[in-house]
Amino acid sequence: MDIMRERPRHAAAIESLVVDCFGEGRFGKTVYRLRDGVRPNNELGLVAIEDGELVGTLRFWPIHVDGIGETILLGPLAVAEGLRSTGVGSRLMRAGLSRAAAFGHRSVILVGDEPYYRRFGFRRDLTLGLMLPGPVDYDRLLGLELVPGALANARGMIGRADGLPVRYEMAAVAVA
Repeated sequence: MDIMRERPRHAAAIESLVVDCFGEGRFGKTVYRLRDGVRPNNELGLVAIEDGELVGTLRFWPIHVDGIGETILLGPLAVAEGLRSTGVGSRLMRAGLSRAAAFGHRSVILVGDEPYYRRFGFRRDLTLGLMLPGPVDYDRLLGLELVPGALANARGMIGRADGLPVRYEMAAVAVA
């Protein structure tokens, strides 16, 4: 299996995989509202290819966090059903976080399952002072400091990197 940088030619396969993993209802979630109309970080997006088929994807998105400015939002991490629990997601995560650090990013935020993401260093206590502009299960709001202390001053609202407001009526559809 090869882990490589996401390219425009992967777009349709990525969308198909993400639909398979998360369904159409994902668009109403708060984290998707932060991404609406925003381009993912092109340097960091990765895909896993096995036998010529896209079987995994990991994306990062620019966001603004009060107290620290711009950082990145991780997600989605998606792996083809038959390859879950085989290490594909872990390989994507390790490669993606390594690239994020190499490109000078200081921290990463995500909404996900702490038992899974803890192995990569994500912690709930790093995001205790943060809020999202819509419904979210705050136990799933996690942070990672790629540079020690990078989230120490993070307090307040997480918002879109472009400064545009999140459309609340859409965010209210589903919990992050």
